[in-house]
Amino acid sequence: MNFIDKVRVHVRAGDGGDGCLSFLREKYMEYGGPNGGDGGRGGDVYLEASSRLTTLMDLHFRPHLEAGRGGHGKGSTKTGDDGRDVIVPVPAGTVVCRGGALVADLHKDGQRWRAAEGGRGGRGNASFKSRLNTAPRLAEKGAPGEKTVLDLELKLLADVGLVGLPNAGKSSVLARVTAAKPKIADYPFTTLTPNLGVAYHKRVGFVIADIPGLIEGAHGGKGLGGRFLRHVERTRVLIHLVDPAGFGGRDAASGVKTIEDELRSFGGGLADKPRVLVVNKMDLPGADEFFKAFRRTRRGALAVSAATGAGLDAVLDRVIEELAKHDGPARFDDRTPAEALHKVEQGFSIEALGGGVFLLRGRFVERASAMLDAGLPEAVQRYQTTLKRIGVDRALKKAGVREGDCVRCGGFEFEWTDAPPRRLPRRRDPRTRIGVGKK
Repeated sequence: MNFIDKVRVHVRAGDGGDGCLSFLREKYMEYGGPNGGDGGRGGDVYLEASSRLTTLMDLHFRPHLEAGRGGHGKGSTKTGDDGRDVIVPVPAGTVVCRGGALVADLHKDGQRWRAAEGGRGGRGNASFKSRLNTAPRLAEKGAPGEKTVLDLELKLLADVGLVGLPNAGKSSVLARVTAAKPKIADYPFTTLTPNLGVAYHKRVGFVIADIPGLIEGAHGGKGLGGRFLRHVERTRVLIHLVDPAGFGGRDAASGVKTIEDELRSFGGGLADKPRVLVVNKMDLPGADEFFKAFRRTRRGALAVSAATGAGLDAVLDRVIEELAKHDGPARFDDRTPAEALHKVEQGFSIEALGGGVFLLRGRFVERASAMLDAGLPEAVQRYQTTLKRIGVDRALKKAGVREGDCVRCGGFEFEWTDAPPRRLPRRRDPRTRIGVGKK
């Protein structure tokens, strides 16, 4: 199975159902009145964290997520069915960004976040009935559902991260202390994707993540490990494994400094995490002499042999102590999710495109335009009155609009006129008695 930790998805919530324009017509019911029902609400799209998933591969092959549309309203004041919600499982530890800004951090199993909100259903003419308008010929279209593009990035949830230069024995240590079975070979860059395993020591369980080997310049994208450094951002403790023979023609001491520099350059708080420095491969010739000299400059370093298992208990004891000091889930950064920020947006804006064309933008006015049924005169009159009430006419005049200019709003266009909205003739109530005078 391929390991995919970054994916871009296109999300579209369901549109709301259209309202119904209907009047009651039954035998012996002379004054039935309006009975058009409202449209149903469009479905929402949710992302839900699941501990059963470990990759974003499903979304990589199916990046388009779409919820169901709401049903249309019907006569007899029947409301349309709500659209089907879509719940998309993602691995626990997935972060969601929109336009480069963090909007959600799904780090708990079962945590759910709404990625796109469905449009509300349009109102039928029964909802517009009033004392002054007892027979409205007016109904709304359903509001369009939200459309957005999201970038999903997986940061594995682990308590302990194994870091080090290639061929330091990280996969061997993981296989020795957990039930994981990573690929192990005697050549560099054997590990191509992160591996997870659960270790149990003295009745304490914790998750260990094996990260592909780091090299100099990994924080800038060089090598394999730099791509997966994000997966150790959430860890609470790092185990830094050292090969006594060094790597790439450099000795082990300079290799330790290389890893420290890469962690510091990558950021995300990796350099501040508690680290357990461990010299591996103590079963090889010359390892004892190296460890004695190494410990003079690196006090607190431990020695193990992943091949024989010697010294691993002391390392696990140190890990348990550090985990107890740094308890609690680790967040990958301190940025505040965008959904927690309360931003007041301007009601609308007007842009002159030239040639007598003006563009009207704004969440409210665009939704009103999308829900307008231009074939109904009462709906057009209500739309004109709404725009005038919020000050669109004054803003257009200030922008230089003239008689006959074109104004665009969403997918709707109308011709500007300074004449007041034409009043529709008031329909006579058939229940009103006329022609009855005094004798």
